[in-house]
Amino acid sequence: MKTNAARLLDKLNIKYETREYEVSPNDLTAGTVARKIDMPVEQVFKTLLCRLHDGEYVFGVVPGNSELDLKKLALAAEAKRAELTSLKDVEPLTGYIRGGVTVMGAKKAYRAFADESIELFDTISVSAGTRGLQLLLAPADYIRAAEAQVADITKDGVTVE
Repeated sequence: MKTNAARLLDKLNIKYETREYEVSPNDLTAGTVARKIDMPVEQVFKTLLCRLHDGEYVFGVVPGNSELDLKKLALAAEAKRAELTSLKDVEPLTGYIRGGVTVMGAKKAYRAFADESIELFDTISVSAGTRGLQLLLAPADYIRAAEAQVADITKDGVTVE
């Protein structure tokens, strides 16, 4: 199955691999996805849509075992503050549903900020834009395709399952 994100990678001549997994609608955590695609959770990045104080929307991309630090995201985006976008607004704004959000191929090109830990790995995994399908690619290729800025945007010492 080709998603908009995969088509974008094809257009940019970026190598990637897809990995399908069975979706558990009641458990969309990155930890569950990581187990199902046989990757360490810190290499499975989740994409969160946030709203800045001035109304601009941005993506925060963080490892599956970390929590987004909204103050650090605001600082990286040169904003006064940031807040998570409500789930009901995510699909109308991005075209994606929870568990399938990705920067690439979203309805609108929002600025993206990827946590600096992304550069620690040879391969990372991100949603392909639909539940049950992940894209595996080199972090530098993801950063280029997503036009992401790399910054420290995770909470210090906080890990999640």
